[in-house]
Amino acid sequence: MVVDQEKCIGCGICMVYCPNDAIQMEEKENGARRASILQEKCLECGNCIRPRVVRCPGKAFYELPEEDRSLSRRLRRFFSDPSTTHPLTGVPGRGTEEVKTNDVTGRVCRGELGICLELGRPIIGTSAADIEKVTMRLARMDIVLEECNPVCEMIADPETGKFKPEFMDASFISAIVEFVIPFSRGPEVLKVCKEIAEEIDTVFSLDMICCYDEDGTNPAVALCEQEGISPRSNAKVNIGIGRPYRIER
Repeated sequence: MVVDQEKCIGCGICMVYCPNDAIQMEEKENGARRASILQEKCLECGNCIRPRVVRCPGKAFYELPEEDRSLSRRLRRFFSDPSTTHPLTGVPGRGTEEVKTNDVTGRVCRGELGICLELGRPIIGTSAADIEKVTMRLARMDIVLEECNPVCEMIADPETGKFKPEFMDASFISAIVEFVIPFSRGPEVLKVCKEIAEEIDTVFSLDMICCYDEDGTNPAVALCEQEGISPRSNAKVNIGIGRPYRIER
Protein backbone atom coordinates (compact mmCIF):
# COMPACT_ATOMS: atom_id res chain seq x y z
CA MET A 1 0.00 0.00 0.00
CA VAL A 2 1.11 3.57 -0.72
CA VAL A 3 -0.07 7.05 0.28
CA ASP A 4 -0.46 9.74 -2.40
CA GLN A 5 1.23 12.68 -0.69
CA GLU A 6 -0.64 15.17 -2.86
CA LYS A 7 -4.04 13.85 -1.77
CA CYS A 8 -3.27 13.26 1.91
CA ILE A 9 -4.50 16.10 4.17
CA GLY A 10 -2.80 14.78 7.32
CA CYS A 11 -5.99 14.18 9.30
CA GLY A 12 -4.67 10.94 10.86
CA ILE A 13 -8.00 9.08 10.60
CA CYS A 14 -6.23 6.16 8.96
CA MET A 15 -3.77 5.37 11.74
CA VAL A 16 -6.13 3.57 14.11
CA TYR A 17 -7.28 1.18 11.40
CA CYS A 18 -3.90 -0.35 10.57
CA PRO A 19 -3.63 -3.74 12.36
CA ASN A 20 0.17 -3.62 12.37
CA ASP A 21 0.85 0.06 13.19
CA ALA A 22 2.42 0.53 9.75
CA ILE A 23 0.93 4.01 9.15
CA GLN A 24 2.79 6.97 10.61
CA MET A 25 2.45 10.74 10.36
CA GLU A 26 5.43 12.69 9.07
CA GLU A 27 6.19 16.37 9.48
CA LYS A 28 7.09 17.98 6.16
CA GLU A 29 9.44 20.94 5.64
CA ASN A 30 6.50 23.31 5.21
CA GLY A 31 5.03 22.18 8.54
CA ALA A 32 2.29 20.07 6.98
CA ARG A 33 1.57 16.57 8.30
CA ARG A 34 1.25 13.69 5.88
CA ALA A 35 0.64 9.97 6.36
CA SER A 36 3.17 7.45 5.13
CA ILE A 37 3.43 3.67 5.29
CA LEU A 38 6.35 1.73 6.75
CA GLN A 39 6.67 -0.78 3.96
CA GLU A 40 8.54 -3.32 6.07
CA LYS A 41 5.54 -3.42 8.44
CA CYS A 42 2.72 -3.22 5.88
CA LEU A 43 0.94 -6.60 5.67
CA GLU A 44 -1.13 -5.74 2.56
CA CYS A 45 -4.38 -6.35 4.47
CA GLY A 46 -6.21 -3.64 2.54
CA ASN A 47 -7.86 -2.03 5.59
CA CYS A 48 -6.66 1.44 4.62
CA ILE A 49 -8.43 1.32 1.23
CA ARG A 50 -11.76 -0.04 2.45
CA PRO A 51 -14.26 2.84 2.20
CA ARG A 52 -16.50 1.34 4.91
CA VAL A 53 -13.56 1.12 7.31
CA VAL A 54 -11.37 4.12 6.64
CA ARG A 55 -13.13 7.21 5.36
CA CYS A 56 -10.03 8.95 4.05
CA PRO A 57 -11.19 12.45 3.02
CA GLY A 58 -8.57 12.66 0.30
CA LYS A 59 -8.82 9.04 -0.85
CA ALA A 60 -5.04 9.05 -0.65
CA PHE A 61 -4.34 5.33 -0.30
CA TYR A 62 -3.70 3.08 -3.29
CA GLU A 63 -2.10 -0.26 -4.13
CA LEU A 64 1.11 -0.64 -6.05
CA PRO A 65 0.74 -2.58 -9.31
CA GLU A 66 1.39 -6.29 -8.80
CA GLU A 67 4.53 -6.17 -10.94
CA ASP A 68 6.02 -3.55 -8.59
CA ARG A 69 5.62 -5.78 -5.51
CA SER A 70 7.98 -8.57 -4.53
CA LEU A 71 6.79 -12.18 -4.51
CA SER A 72 6.68 -12.27 -0.72
CA ARG A 73 4.73 -8.98 -0.58
CA ARG A 74 2.15 -10.32 -3.05
CA LEU A 75 1.77 -13.41 -0.88
CA ARG A 76 1.14 -11.29 2.23
CA ARG A 77 -2.23 -10.25 0.86
CA PHE A 78 -3.64 -13.78 0.87
CA PHE A 79 -2.81 -14.28 4.56
CA SER A 80 -3.84 -10.80 5.67
CA ASP A 81 -6.92 -9.89 3.62
CA PRO A 82 -9.88 -12.32 3.99
CA SER A 83 -11.54 -10.83 0.91
CA THR A 84 -8.83 -12.19 -1.42
CA THR A 85 -8.84 -15.65 -2.98
CA HIS A 86 -5.57 -17.54 -3.26
CA PRO A 87 -5.21 -19.34 -6.62
CA LEU A 88 -3.97 -22.48 -4.85
CA THR A 89 -7.03 -22.89 -2.63
CA GLY A 90 -9.79 -21.28 -4.66
CA VAL A 91 -11.37 -20.00 -1.43
CA PRO A 92 -10.90 -16.78 0.54
CA GLY A 93 -8.95 -16.71 3.75
CA ARG A 94 -5.73 -18.04 5.26
CA GLY A 95 -6.49 -21.73 4.81
CA THR A 96 -9.15 -24.03 3.42
CA GLU A 97 -12.66 -24.32 4.78
CA GLU A 98 -11.39 -26.11 7.92
CA VAL A 99 -14.12 -27.36 10.21
CA LYS A 100 -16.74 -24.99 8.84
CA THR A 101 -17.75 -27.28 5.97
CA ASN A 102 -16.80 -30.68 7.34
CA ASP A 103 -20.39 -31.87 7.52
CA VAL A 104 -20.52 -31.47 3.73
CA THR A 105 -16.98 -32.36 2.67
CA GLY A 106 -16.09 -35.08 5.17
CA ARG A 107 -12.48 -33.90 5.18
CA VAL A 108 -12.06 -35.25 8.73
CA CYS A 109 -13.78 -38.57 9.37
CA ARG A 110 -14.46 -40.68 12.45
CA GLY A 111 -11.22 -42.07 13.80
CA GLU A 112 -9.29 -39.04 12.55
CA LEU A 113 -8.21 -35.78 14.13
CA GLY A 114 -7.91 -32.57 12.14
CA ILE A 115 -5.48 -30.04 13.56
CA CYS A 116 -5.09 -26.37 12.66
CA LEU A 117 -2.20 -24.44 14.17
CA GLU A 118 -2.96 -20.72 13.92
CA LEU A 119 -0.04 -18.32 14.21
CA GLY A 120 -0.44 -14.58 14.69
CA ARG A 121 -3.24 -12.08 15.17
CA PRO A 122 -3.74 -8.38 14.32
CA ILE A 123 -1.04 -6.11 15.78
CA ILE A 124 1.12 -9.11 16.75
CA GLY A 125 1.34 -10.80 13.34
CA THR A 126 3.59 -13.70 12.39
CA SER A 127 6.56 -14.35 10.14
CA ALA A 128 7.62 -16.95 7.60
CA ALA A 129 10.46 -17.87 9.96
CA ASP A 130 7.98 -18.79 12.71
CA ILE A 131 5.75 -20.74 10.32
CA GLU A 132 8.80 -22.63 9.00
CA LYS A 133 9.66 -23.74 12.55
CA VAL A 134 6.24 -25.38 12.69
CA THR A 135 6.36 -27.03 9.26
CA MET A 136 9.88 -28.37 9.79
CA ARG A 137 9.00 -29.84 13.18
CA LEU A 138 5.90 -31.54 11.75
CA ALA A 139 7.87 -32.86 8.78
CA ARG A 140 10.20 -34.68 11.18
CA MET A 141 7.10 -36.50 12.43
CA ASP A 142 6.16 -37.56 8.88
CA ILE A 143 3.01 -35.46 9.03
CA VAL A 144 1.59 -34.52 5.64
CA LEU A 145 0.18 -31.00 5.51
CA GLU A 146 -3.06 -30.01 3.81
CA GLU A 147 -2.00 -29.17 0.26
CA CYS A 148 -4.87 -26.79 -0.44
CA ASN A 149 -3.45 -24.10 1.84
CA PRO A 150 -1.36 -20.99 1.01
CA VAL A 151 1.36 -22.13 3.44
CA CYS A 152 2.23 -24.99 1.09
CA GLU A 153 3.19 -22.56 -1.68
CA MET A 154 6.09 -21.38 0.47
CA ILE A 155 7.49 -24.86 1.17
CA ALA A 156 10.46 -25.87 -0.97
CA ASP A 157 10.77 -29.45 0.32
CA PRO A 158 7.76 -31.24 1.87
CA GLU A 159 10.13 -33.88 3.28
CA THR A 160 11.83 -31.29 5.50
CA GLY A 161 9.18 -28.54 5.68
CA LYS A 162 11.82 -25.97 4.73
CA PHE A 163 10.63 -22.79 2.99
CA LYS A 164 11.80 -21.31 -0.29
CA PRO A 165 14.41 -18.58 0.33
CA GLU A 166 12.38 -15.92 -1.48
CA PHE A 167 9.62 -16.14 1.13
CA MET A 168 11.74 -15.98 4.27
CA ASP A 169 11.39 -12.20 4.68
CA ALA A 170 7.58 -12.33 4.53
CA SER A 171 5.32 -11.26 7.41
CA PHE A 172 1.57 -11.78 7.77
CA ILE A 173 -1.30 -10.96 10.09
CA SER A 174 -1.80 -14.69 10.64
CA ALA A 175 -1.41 -18.08 9.00
CA ILE A 176 -2.80 -21.58 9.48
CA VAL A 177 -0.87 -24.85 9.28
CA GLU A 178 -3.36 -27.68 8.96
CA PHE A 179 -3.27 -31.46 8.69
CA VAL A 180 -5.22 -34.63 9.48
CA ILE A 181 -3.83 -37.53 11.52
CA PRO A 182 -5.20 -40.82 12.90
CA PHE A 183 -6.85 -40.04 16.24
CA SER A 184 -4.46 -42.51 17.88
CA ARG A 185 -1.59 -40.10 17.18
CA GLY A 186 -3.35 -37.29 19.06
CA PRO A 187 -1.39 -37.52 22.36
CA GLU A 188 1.96 -37.60 20.55
CA VAL A 189 1.13 -34.69 18.27
CA LEU A 190 -0.41 -32.50 20.99
CA LYS A 191 2.73 -32.87 23.10
CA VAL A 192 4.79 -31.61 20.17
CA CYS A 193 2.33 -28.76 19.53
CA LYS A 194 2.83 -27.54 23.09
CA GLU A 195 6.60 -27.65 22.57
CA ILE A 196 6.28 -25.70 19.31
CA ALA A 197 4.23 -23.02 21.06
CA GLU A 198 7.21 -22.31 23.32
CA GLU A 199 9.59 -21.91 20.37
CA ILE A 200 7.77 -19.31 18.28
CA ASP A 201 7.49 -15.58 18.90
CA THR A 202 3.78 -14.94 18.32
CA VAL A 203 0.28 -15.92 19.43
CA PHE A 204 -0.34 -19.62 18.92
CA SER A 205 -3.80 -21.22 18.76
CA LEU A 206 -4.56 -24.94 18.54
CA ASP A 207 -7.76 -25.99 16.76
CA MET A 208 -8.97 -29.60 16.72
CA ILE A 209 -11.56 -31.06 14.39
CA CYS A 210 -13.26 -34.43 14.86
CA CYS A 211 -16.52 -36.31 14.46
CA TYR A 212 -18.59 -37.21 17.50
CA ASP A 213 -18.47 -40.85 18.54
CA GLU A 214 -21.53 -42.99 17.93
CA ASP A 215 -22.55 -42.61 21.58
CA GLY A 216 -22.72 -38.81 21.15
CA THR A 217 -19.51 -37.94 22.99
CA ASN A 218 -16.76 -35.70 21.67
CA PRO A 219 -13.46 -37.64 21.78
CA ALA A 220 -11.41 -34.44 21.50
CA VAL A 221 -12.60 -33.30 24.95
CA ALA A 222 -11.18 -36.39 26.65
CA LEU A 223 -7.96 -36.01 24.68
CA CYS A 224 -7.57 -32.40 25.83
CA GLU A 225 -8.13 -33.37 29.45
CA GLN A 226 -5.59 -36.16 29.12
CA GLU A 227 -2.96 -33.74 27.79
CA GLY A 228 -3.70 -30.95 30.26
CA ILE A 229 -5.30 -28.65 27.69
CA SER A 230 -8.39 -26.62 28.58
CA PRO A 231 -10.62 -26.25 25.48
CA ARG A 232 -12.68 -23.11 25.07
CA SER A 233 -16.42 -23.55 25.49
CA ASN A 234 -17.40 -21.81 22.24
CA ALA A 235 -16.60 -24.69 19.92
CA LYS A 236 -18.17 -24.85 16.46
CA VAL A 237 -20.56 -27.78 16.03
CA ASN A 238 -21.91 -28.89 12.66
CA ILE A 239 -25.17 -30.82 13.05
CA GLY A 240 -25.25 -32.12 9.48
CA ILE A 241 -28.47 -30.52 8.29
CA GLY A 242 -27.15 -30.41 4.72
CA ARG A 243 -26.57 -33.46 2.59
CA PRO A 244 -25.11 -36.54 4.35
CA TYR A 245 -21.36 -36.51 4.86
CA ARG A 246 -18.75 -39.24 5.16
CA ILE A 247 -17.98 -40.23 8.72
CA GLU A 248 -15.84 -43.29 7.89
CA ARG A 249 -12.96 -43.72 5.47
